[in-house]
Amino acid sequence: MARIFPILATQFTVFFILSFFTINLATGDDETFVRSVDRELLGVKKEKLSHFRLYWHDMVSGRNPSSIPVVQPEVVGLLMAMNFAFMEGKYNGSTITILGRNPVFAEVREMPVIGGSGLFRFARGYVQARTHWLDNKTGDAIVRYDCYVMHY
Repeated sequence: MARIFPILATQFTVFFILSFFTINLATGDDETFVRSVDRELLGVKKEKLSHFRLYWHDMVSGRNPSSIPVVQPEVVGLLMAMNFAFMEGKYNGSTITILGRNPVFAEVREMPVIGGSGLFRFARGYVQARTHWLDNKTGDAIVRYDCYVMHY
């Protein structure tokens, strides 16, 4: 028993010293892990709001479907992870990224814009999806997306 106490005391002392240095490093004033960045270096200018109206052709029938049904649950709510990629014009090469739940049988579905690339770097906003056309027999649909995007 007498031999265990000095070993425990030594371990406790080492633990205490290491903990003290770890806490000191974590709460110290050294800000090497974060720094302020000049907005101009990133090309961040005045923020503006843009509205885009896009139509998504969601075809599940035919020889070249654009989507494939995976599960047929009773309540249909899809996880939408999608990018709208601009291929020409002012926004050529830029993307808007959307991620959210899409309860497909609701009249209007709202999902967040979580970011983007190119001219939509640091983008945020939301989209409202509305079914424009639906073929109940095949499941093919055209969905209108109204995108409201804050970007620089």
